[in-house]
Amino acid sequence: MESVTYKSAELFLIFILAPISFVLNFSIWVKVSLGLFGFLYVIFVLLRVEKKAFKIASNLNWKRFWIQTFYKLVVVVIVTSLYMWVVDKAHMFEVLRNKPLLWLGILFVYSLFSVYPQELIYRTFFFKRYENLFKSEYILIFVNAIVFSLAHLFFYKSLVLILTFLGGILFAWTYKKTSSTLLVSIEHAIYGCWLFTVGMGNMLGFPS
Repeated sequence: MESVTYKSAELFLIFILAPISFVLNFSIWVKVSLGLFGFLYVIFVLLRVEKKAFKIASNLNWKRFWIQTFYKLVVVVIVTSLYMWVVDKAHMFEVLRNKPLLWLGILFVYSLFSVYPQELIYRTFFFKRYENLFKSEYILIFVNAIVFSLAHLFFYKSLVLILTFLGGILFAWTYKKTSSTLLVSIEHAIYGCWLFTVGMGNMLGFPS
C-alpha cells in the first residue's frame, strides 16, 4: 500500500474515476454505498497505514489564520454579492430572509457533516498519501484543486466547478501551510456558509 504504483492507482480510483462515475445514471443507493465504502477506506488508511493521529495541534497560529481568512472572506463576499446583485438579485439572501431557522440548521449540518469529511478526504488524506508523488508543492496544490472540483461534477454546473476549483486552491494552500484539518475545515465552512447565505445555495445542493 506504500508503493508509488499502488498510491497512483489509489489516487486515480478515488479522486478521478469515482467522481466521474457518479455522473452516470445508476442507482443512488449504489452511489451512496460506494461513497461510504470510500470514506471508510480513507479513515482506515489514515489510522492504520499512515498512522495519522486525530488531535488538535497545540502550536496553531490562530491570530494569523483569522486575519488571513478575514481578508479572503472580504474578497469572497464582494465578488459573490456583486454576482448575485447582477445575475439573480431576486434570490439574494432569500433563505436568510424567509427561513432563518432553516438557514441556521443548514449552517450547522453543512459545517459538521459535509465540510469536515470533505477536508479529511481532500486535504488530510490527499496530502498525507500523495505529497511525495509530486516534486512541486504548486503542482500538488493544483492537482488537489482539480480533483476537489471533479468531486462536484454531479451538480452539472460549470460555475460550481469554477468555484470549487478556486476554493480548492485556497483550502489546499491553507492546509499546506498549517497541516491542520481543523483550520482548513473552519475556513471551508465560513466560505460555504456565506455562499448559502448570499443565495447561491441551490446550485451547491443546499435546500431552500
